[in-house]
Amino acid sequence: MGTLGPLGLGRVGALLRRRAAKLHPVGRRFRRVSLALLALAGLPEVDDLAHDTNLSGRHIIMQGGHAMAGNIRLQAADGHQFSAYRAGPEAATHGLVVVQEIFGVNSHMRRVCDAFAAAGYAVVAPALFDRAEPGVELGYGPDDIARGLGLRAKVSDAAVLVDIEAAAGALGSRSLGIIGYCWGGTLAWWGATRSKRFKAAVGWYGGGIAATRTEAPACPVQLHFGEKDGSIPLTDIELIRQAQPGVEILVYPGAGHGFGCEDRASYSAPDAALALQRSLAFFARHLGG
Repeated sequence: MGTLGPLGLGRVGALLRRRAAKLHPVGRRFRRVSLALLALAGLPEVDDLAHDTNLSGRHIIMQGGHAMAGNIRLQAADGHQFSAYRAGPEAATHGLVVVQEIFGVNSHMRRVCDAFAAAGYAVVAPALFDRAEPGVELGYGPDDIARGLGLRAKVSDAAVLVDIEAAAGALGSRSLGIIGYCWGGTLAWWGATRSKRFKAAVGWYGGGIAATRTEAPACPVQLHFGEKDGSIPLTDIELIRQAQPGVEILVYPGAGHGFGCEDRASYSAPDAALALQRSLAFFARHLGG
């Protein structure tokens, strides 16, 4: 599914508002979900309550109060200290750990966090590459991909999970979910199978899920894949489906790898918005109202 012009975007925005209304038919929850959907899809939304909602910046003002966004420092159980991006209202009763791609906690990942913050979640995105090199923020060109793959190889799976646990701990006693993209999609799956901290897990185009598909999840899981993903063949998706009949698996016709990232050539605004809508609805069902 390709990108849309202004008229097409307006139609998608109206459609998303109608769908969000069906998922969350009352007031505040509907409005937060609608804003988040439109924000990540790159669609304009007029704030008819005259409150400023700046989803791309570091300071978010939402109905009901202020929510600061910015970097924090965390310490893992093994003593490792690292950075994380924190967004969302302090009064939030639900939290999300957002897990990066192989490109670090870059501007795209911060926008993802800000969209979930606008939906009312307290969000923490741990900088998992800090164990290899602090402060990594990459783009999406060939050199960035090569560097990201190299950094990923320097960080052990066990260490990454320790950092994810620390990010979960930073969200306190809230009802927690985990969501990840690309490499983070696989890590979100492991958050379900190798941790007891989360009540729901969502993975977007996680390439390593098929290799660990027989692991038992400790919480409900939803997975999103592009039909035309060059790194995740449909045969892998079918293997996951056969191994995990209880997992919700969603495939987007014509979509490629990274279809949810507005900085990639494979970005598809309608598919990204639909996947976000489904992710939000999944968390609403499993984390509580």
